[in-house]
Amino acid sequence: MDFARLELLKLLAEDPAVRTRVFENYENIDAILDADIIITYTCDVTPSLAAQEALRDWLLAGGRWYALHGTNSVLRLLSEGPDAGLWDAPRWAPLMMDLLGSQFISHPPIAPYTVTVADPGHPLVKGIEAFETTDELYHMECHGHLHVLLETECADEGTGFVEAKNALGTHPVMYLKDHGKGAVLYNTLGHCRGHYDLQPMLDWWPTVDRCAWDLPVFYDLLRRGIGWLKERAPKA
Repeated sequence: MDFARLELLKLLAEDPAVRTRVFENYENIDAILDADIIITYTCDVTPSLAAQEALRDWLLAGGRWYALHGTNSVLRLLSEGPDAGLWDAPRWAPLMMDLLGSQFISHPPIAPYTVTVADPGHPLVKGIEAFETTDELYHMECHGHLHVLLETECADEGTGFVEAKNALGTHPVMYLKDHGKGAVLYNTLGHCRGHYDLQPMLDWWPTVDRCAWDLPVFYDLLRRGIGWLKERAPKA
């Protein structure tokens, strides 16, 4: 996900006081516990139980975590049985999904949909109008109380996933979930894919997909989220 990584680093670099470390997984537990803030943009990266417990303890102590797009995904492509060829979302990391507040289940084909503001008075979305994006519309299994900030109405079932049915209705797009003194801000938008991002599954993907990254409002939401992260006072 080089494009997303670079764009997030550029946004963080707008404040020269922010010092950033980048990791491919969650297994540097000391880095988690030493962090003032965390941003994740991953797909099918599941922390070990020890890392999940470190994230839980870090949040309870006051950590703020901005989780983006596929952070809540656990995916396996089935090769046998009646669902062969479909993507499954096994419930292998219940602590992780409880921390995040949701687990990805499926999405319909990438197509335009309208995102509306669920809490217009909240600073993270105040002044933002409803907007249309062409992105992955996440169907999710939600966990615990979520303070929904953005949402969308889904009229299409998922395709290519085991749990593709019964996904119609209202789905959160961006929300907050509190944990002790800390909190998670989750934003499902921001699918991106370049020609080489599906290796080793595919050597070449024929299109370059940028989805919500093409919208100024998405960068506004990212900057607001980073500002929310920085409201947490650094550790002494």
